[in-house]
Formats: sequence, C-alpha cells, structure tokens
Amino acid sequence: MSFYDKHVFFCTNQRADGGDCCGKHGAQQARDYMKNKVAGMDISKRQNNIRINTAGCMNRCDEGPVIVVYPEGTWYTYANEKDLDEIVEQHLRDGRVVERLKI
Repeated sequence: MSFYDKHVFFCTNQRADGGDCCGKHGAQQARDYMKNKVAGMDISKRQNNIRINTAGCMNRCDEGPVIVVYPEGTWYTYANEKDLDEIVEQHLRDGRVVERLKI
C-alpha cells in the first residue's frame, strides 16, 4: 500500500540549453498553486493524504507541461489554473480521472 493516497509530481525542469521544457510554461508556479489549493481545501488531511511534489524532467516535453498522479500513474497536461482546479476537484478529491486533460 502506498504511503500517500495520491502523490502528484510536477515536472518543473528547466533546460540549460534554453530548449522547450515544462519550466518554461510556469510549472513551478502551477505546482505552488496546486499545493496551496489542496492545503486550502484541507483534502490532504481530511480524506486523501495527498502530497504535491516537484520532479525533474520526465521526458514528455512535447506534451508539456505535465504532471503524473500516483498510485494510478495518470498523466496530465494543463494550460491554466482552471485545468489544475479540475484535476484537484475531480481526480484528487473525487477520484475521477479528468479525461480531457489526460495524456
């Protein structure tokens, strides 16, 4: 059994050569936004023991920015805070995959 009910990894990689990467698409700010949203909803303690983490390159730059939610191994891309809200509310809180953002 996993220690966390949901463990979310945000690729925040910043390529040294300046190439396209999740970091160029505001990934660190997105990660901070989701972490604060989860904390504000108190779902990380109340029902789901959720952890939001930073990750290095996950080699899906052409689909980025990307996150992966474990233990399901569900990969998502996102464009804005509305997309992140949908992932938090539907997947993390309610346990339903957000099909439109899944990669």
